[in-house]
Amino acid sequence: MALKAIIHKATVSFSDLDRNVYQDHAITIARHPSETEERMMMRLLAWILNVPENNDHGTLEFGKDMWEPEEPALLQNDLTGLRLHEIDLGQPEEKRLVRACGRSRRVTVFTFSNTSATWWAGVAEKMSKVRNLTVWQFDPAQVKALGVLADKAMELQITVQDGVITIDGGGKSAELVPVRLNEPAS
Repeated sequence: MALKAIIHKATVSFSDLDRNVYQDHAITIARHPSETEERMMMRLLAWILNVPENNDHGTLEFGKDMWEPEEPALLQNDLTGLRLHEIDLGQPEEKRLVRACGRSRRVTVFTFSNTSATWWAGVAEKMSKVRNLTVWQFDPAQVKALGVLADKAMELQITVQDGVITIDGGGKSAELVPVRLNEPAS
């Protein structure tokens, strides 16, 4: 018998003091049986950090990356179906990144492994000509603390101030300081 996805529900109060964005969200997220709590929480965080302020430009949706390996973790299409933004987690292969950058206006990668710097060093030069790729590195120890906040029912307060992301919920907290490994070329 196949294992089923575990359903998590989160009520999130989001305050980005750096961009003056304040939002509340009720989110249902399915955690694949092979997915860690840390990775699921990173998908949730990636969604919160990138959700459009209004739906005029389409909605940001959780992808099928755990079920379909060629799919991104999150994607945003406009109302006509044009791919606006793809978000991937981990260390995607160069070929996959090139394809994503070719079909989307923006591509973002959130990497959070002890080998992230080595991975990026191996693909950075090849990706230097890509104009729409942003790569963020998160410290694995900080992501582990984020995973501790995972629960089937979560009430989270997420604050971004001076580039530091603070997540509070269930009497626990985590602080993440992402490092931008690159940004889109101008």
